[in-house]
Amino acid sequence: MTGGALPGRVGDTDLVAVRRQLGRSPRGVVAVAHRCPCGQPDVVRTEPRLPDGTPFPTTFYATCPRLTGAVSTLESAGLMRQMNERLAADATLRAAYRQAHERYLASRAELGHVAEIHGTSAGGMPTRVKCLHVLVAHALAAGRGVNPLGDEALDLLGDWWSPTSCAQQQAVQGAGIGHG
Repeated sequence: MTGGALPGRVGDTDLVAVRRQLGRSPRGVVAVAHRCPCGQPDVVRTEPRLPDGTPFPTTFYATCPRLTGAVSTLESAGLMRQMNERLAADATLRAAYRQAHERYLASRAELGHVAEIHGTSAGGMPTRVKCLHVLVAHALAAGRGVNPLGDEALDLLGDWWSPTSCAQQQAVQGAGIGHG
C-alpha cells in the first residue's frame, strides 16, 4: 500500500469479536465500519492490500454471521438477478449505483493506493450486482442514501439481529445455556 495514512488502530476487543464471527483471524482490518444494535462489529473496514501483500478490493466487509446469513438468503432467492435486470433498464438507478461505486473507491483511496485494483470497487459495481454482501456492508458503513441497492437489500432484511441480539446469544452460549 502506498500513500494515505491509516486511521486509528482497531481495538483488540473488536478483533476478538470479529475473529469469533469469522471463525478465523481477520486480515487487514483497520476499523469497525458499523456495529449491530447489540454493539458487536458487523462490518469492518479493511486495507486495500492485505498484510501478505494480496490486493483486496473489499473495503467494507460484513462479518456478523447473522447478517451474512440473512443476505445469503436474499441472494439465493434471486434478488441479485432482479437487481441486475432493473439496473439494465433504469438509467436513474444506474447513475446512483455509479455514484455508489465512486464513493466506495474514494473510501478505499483514504487507506492508500493499490495499482492492481485501481478503478475496481467491489460487489460488481458499477455495472452489475455480483455480491449483495458487499453492497449491504457498504450501505451500513456509509449510511443511507449512498448505495441504493445496498439500501434496498437492508430494507428487505428488516431487523436481521432480532429476536435475540448477537451479544445476548453470546452470553447465553458462554454460560452453557442453550447448547443442544
